[in-house]
Amino acid sequence: MSEPYEEILGGEVWLRMPPGARHEQVCDRLHGRVAGSLEGGSTIRLLPRRTIIQVKTGTLLRPDLALVETATGKLWLAAEVISSEDHRPDTVTKKALYEEINLPRLWMVDPRYHNVEVYHAGAYGLALKTILAGQEMLEEMLLPMLRLTMAELFAA
Repeated sequence: MSEPYEEILGGEVWLRMPPGARHEQVCDRLHGRVAGSLEGGSTIRLLPRRTIIQVKTGTLLRPDLALVETATGKLWLAAEVISSEDHRPDTVTKKALYEEINLPRLWMVDPRYHNVEVYHAGAYGLALKTILAGQEMLEEMLLPMLRLTMAELFAA
């Protein structure tokens, strides 16, 4: 996406700057691997990058990667690729919104530190399950074909 875009977070319009080349490279790899891991007849589907999703009244998000339940269209997994110059909306504001809507899965992908924080919904909100780096593997039970090392994801 080469132009700024808007998100509405809790009724407030946030103008987001266009992602840089590194951000888009990581996003492309992540999308490609997730798309390749979806099986025919899957109960979830991958939306195009930064598709507008209304998660509640007055809140329109555009995650870098979004998986929704096929039957309901409900957001099931969101991945946010962090940009160093525009990280607060993703790491603080949107993360709190994802927690509020009880999002089942959240991946915070950080090219600055070459890691991915994996969160699962729990009884008390989003719980950090792991921080992946180096040769560690990004895997998800509902995406049994997904196997992506952090070294592959963040390769130059």
